[in-house]
Amino acid sequence: MNFRINRWLFASAFALGLALVSLTNIPVNSQGRAVIKIDGSSTVYPITEAVAEEFQNKKRGAVQVTVGISGTGGGFKKFCSDNNAVKTDISNASRPIKDKEKEMCKAAGVKYLEIPVAYDAITVVVKKDNPLTNITTAELKKMWEPAATKKIMKWKQVNSSWPDAPLKLYGPGADSGTFDYFTEEIMGKSGDSRTDYTPSEDDNVLVQGVANDNKALAYFGFTYYEENENKLKALKIDGVAPSSKTVSDGTYKPLGRPIFIYVNLEAAKSKPAVKEFVQYYLDNAPKLVKEVRSIPRTDYQAHKQKFTQAIR
Repeated sequence: MNFRINRWLFASAFALGLALVSLTNIPVNSQGRAVIKIDGSSTVYPITEAVAEEFQNKKRGAVQVTVGISGTGGGFKKFCSDNNAVKTDISNASRPIKDKEKEMCKAAGVKYLEIPVAYDAITVVVKKDNPLTNITTAELKKMWEPAATKKIMKWKQVNSSWPDAPLKLYGPGADSGTFDYFTEEIMGKSGDSRTDYTPSEDDNVLVQGVANDNKALAYFGFTYYEENENKLKALKIDGVAPSSKTVSDGTYKPLGRPIFIYVNLEAAKSKPAVKEFVQYYLDNAPKLVKEVRSIPRTDYQAHKQKFTQAIR
């Protein structure tokens, strides 16, 4: 199976499907199939989409799984909503849930379980033929901090040995967990970022922005770099390149991180399809995480056991 092609088309189709399903307040579609609604992180999306496709094939049309990409923050707004028309069963997240989101879920009566599903390396990229190979965390801060807005406009202003050329930046939008994590680790405060860059919750937009411009730089999840390494170059961070090994052994700092799904426990208890999907997810994650070029964990069965206990 090739999960690399037409990711944007997959995302758009599933997002449209989610919108259509949300017009009703029942867990089946017009064809009588059980519906599982998922939204959230674009970084986790390739994994969940791969699991969803395999699971739907296994169920032979009896279940429809819709997977949106509104970003981690956007996903939690739906997951923790008190409106059943928009509420999701599972939320993809590239960072842990925030306190304010926990309060939203509490107010809506949503009890959930956090399940780590993979590791990710937030990857800083330039076009393949850009001569740059390494960037420091200090240079990233100087490039991306709020004070750089409308001031740091050329590469040379970040490092005097770099070209006297315009600096064009692409990155996740403010609803993205990748944005939250990157700004927390690089600037020291979540949400602190210059605002004069091109944002998108769709990482494929960021990929294309850099792939077509030698003066551009972007950051996003490792999977999207791996899928486009023929036209992108991943920069080393303080001398360490992103990889499965450097993330797993902790040397890719500070941009290595776990990524998650959050499961609505009431949905898992009341909808057999949701329960079966999560169990299928954890059973097949070792294979499918690798297949979409993300970084697998070694503790899936332990988390499956926690899930089983949580829904008893």
